[in-house]
Amino acid sequence: MPETTIGQFMTPAPHSIGSEQTLTAAHELMREHAIRHLPVLHGGKLVGLVSLRDLHLVETLKDVDPAQVTIDEAMTTDVYTVPSATPLRDVVRVMLESKVGSAVVVDGTRVSGVFTTTDALKALLHLLD
Repeated sequence: MPETTIGQFMTPAPHSIGSEQTLTAAHELMREHAIRHLPVLHGGKLVGLVSLRDLHLVETLKDVDPAQVTIDEAMTTDVYTVPSATPLRDVVRVMLESKVGSAVVVDGTRVSGVFTTTDALKALLHLLD
């Protein structure tokens, strides 16, 4: 039986945002698509990840205008990335041990998916059924 991979449970073709976009733009995209994580691209290349939690944290700072502050000021640059062929168990183990809420799936130089704790729960449900 072949090993279960992250590619089988990731959210494919995820929405992303440019590093020069504003926090307001990120909020709108997240709200419109009911998501909490956005890969951040610059020139088509992954440069970071911004989560709803990141946005809220930056917005609590004094004198922050979400319509003026850009994503590159709120994003995390230390992004956990994996290729889609990575075993699901390996990704889940790293996420658990590192306490990260997502993995960005990158094949070559292209962002091909995002795997979040919600996707992990879907995988668990699938494996239990």
